[in-house]
Amino acid sequence: MNIVMLSPHFPPNYDLFSVHLNSLGATVLGIGDAPSEELTPRLREALTEYFWVDDMHIEDKLHGALRFFIDRFGAIDRLESHNDHWLDSDALLRKIYEIPGLKPKDLLCMRKKSLMKDYFARAGVRTPRWKIASTLKDATAWAKKVGYPIVGKPDSGVGAANTFKIRNADDLKSFFSAKPEGDFLMEEFISGVIFTFDGLTDRDGRIVFCSSLRYNMGMMEQVNEQLDVMFHTLRNIPADLEEAGREVIRVFDIRERFFHLEFFRTIDTEELVGLEINARPPGGPIIDIYNHASETDLYLKWARMITGNVDDPCDIEKHWHCSFVGRRNIRPHLHSHGEVMDHFGHMVIHHEPVPGVFTTGMGDYYYILRSRELQPLKEATDFMMACEE
Repeated sequence: MNIVMLSPHFPPNYDLFSVHLNSLGATVLGIGDAPSEELTPRLREALTEYFWVDDMHIEDKLHGALRFFIDRFGAIDRLESHNDHWLDSDALLRKIYEIPGLKPKDLLCMRKKSLMKDYFARAGVRTPRWKIASTLKDATAWAKKVGYPIVGKPDSGVGAANTFKIRNADDLKSFFSAKPEGDFLMEEFISGVIFTFDGLTDRDGRIVFCSSLRYNMGMMEQVNEQLDVMFHTLRNIPADLEEAGREVIRVFDIRERFFHLEFFRTIDTEELVGLEINARPPGGPIIDIYNHASETDLYLKWARMITGNVDDPCDIEKHWHCSFVGRRNIRPHLHSHGEVMDHFGHMVIHHEPVPGVFTTGMGDYYYILRSRELQPLKEATDFMMACEE
């Protein structure tokens, strides 16, 4: 089985996808913009061939790499990156080279928020009221209808980048005066807590793993206000969250892929409101966090599924609560790294600097902590995030 991994070295923990594919007998072929000597030894050993390109944004270079692989190894059975940045490239290459998996037409409803909302509606999940407002006049009229604050966000793409809380008419004017190119959604502001529904589906669309995170605040606030980042896993997924998540996955027809769904749970009524879907694993070290929480190996589980080693859907026990704390260097923390380790080192199972490309959303230095109960985690994270007033 010939499997092409696009950018197999990034983020660094994702090299385990290739390592496990190789261990299961697949021919793993890599395309990336990092020189081969910069790959981890285990990744170099796992790759049958690595094709270096100096710029992966140039489509012809990717075509050259794929044609080289096809000439040498035959037809490509799968192509994947697991990285939001390359999802569109992945889909286009699959279409051109007739490789199974998501094609551009399949991905469109998961990249354009205006289309995404229709699919959430089909699943019976409410989303914030919205409008694509191309002029200040249209946006002003709509804002008066729903009331401030509102949120402005790009129609295309995912995540909190270029997402703004607009508190009043003056903010709205400022937003339109500096708005980046492209269609933007105006969306009602939802006061709530973010919960995720994350997992992996098999070739038939059955969920073979699922879990959930609870964030301490919205990603928009964390990014725009450059706050510390904290979230933790749930040992038990709330029934309404799992029911809604499973129905959304069914409606979007997610097959043979990781998925990452985000919901608000409203403060006043505790209603679930759909935010967005991502056809990829939750970012950064979150797969590692789920592995620690469930004492499983999702890298291996994906590789087994891709290579036809079918696992029946099962309820993988969540043995632990795991927390992620990403501290920002600009924040005046009361407690140093040394103090954190002195007080809570017995709970810290990993810590390191955040890779530069992730610092906006995840902070500058992160910790993963683990506990059977939530209260010790809360005490630890409160200590770690405490700042001078």
